[in-house]
Amino acid sequence: MSDDTRGKPKEGHRLYATLLELAPLALFFFANSRWGIYDGIAVFIAASAIALPCYRWLEGRWPIMPVVSAFFVLVFGGLSLWLHDDLFIKLKPTILNCLFGLILGGGLLLLRRPLLKPIFGAAFRLTEEGWRKLTMRWALFFFVLAAVNEVFWRGFSTDTWIASKMFVSFPLTMVFAFLQIPLLKRYWDGDGNPFG
Repeated sequence: MSDDTRGKPKEGHRLYATLLELAPLALFFFANSRWGIYDGIAVFIAASAIALPCYRWLEGRWPIMPVVSAFFVLVFGGLSLWLHDDLFIKLKPTILNCLFGLILGGGLLLLRRPLLKPIFGAAFRLTEEGWRKLTMRWALFFFVLAAVNEVFWRGFSTDTWIASKMFVSFPLTMVFAFLQIPLLKRYWDGDGNPFG
C-alpha cells in the first residue's frame, strides 16, 4: 500500500464499515428482546470486539469513535455483567456522549482546533470556518444525546430506555446529520461539492 493511500477508506467499503458500526447495537436489541438485558449486554460486548478488527481490515485504519465506544461498552457492559446491575450500561451513553462533547468543544475552545477535521477530513473538504461550525454543532448535539439518555433511563422502564436508542436517539442523530447538509454545502472547499 502506498503512502498516499495508507489509512484511507478502501473504495466501496464505506457501506460495510457503516454496517459494522451499527451491527453491535442491532444485535444488542435483538438479544435483549429474546433473552433479556444481561444476555443482550454480553452479545453487545462480543459483537463490538468482533466488529473493530473487521473495520480495521476494511478501512485500513482504527476508527477513533467506534474504538472509544467499544472500550466503553467493554468497561460499562462488563461492570453490568459482573455486578449484575444494568445501571452501568445505562450510564454508558451519557458518559460517552459527554466525553465526545467535551473533547470536541474543548478542542475548539481551548486548542482552537476543530477535532472533527482529522476524523472526517478524508470524507469532507471544508474551509476552516466550516470545520469550526460543524465541530461546535456536533459538540453541542452530543450533550443533547446525553440529556435524552438521562431522561429515558431515569424516567422510564429498561425496555423503554432500550427502545429509545432505536426510536429516539438514532432518528434524532440522522435528522441532525441531515440538517448539516446546508453547512457542508456552504463551506465546501474547492470544486466537486457533492451537496451543491
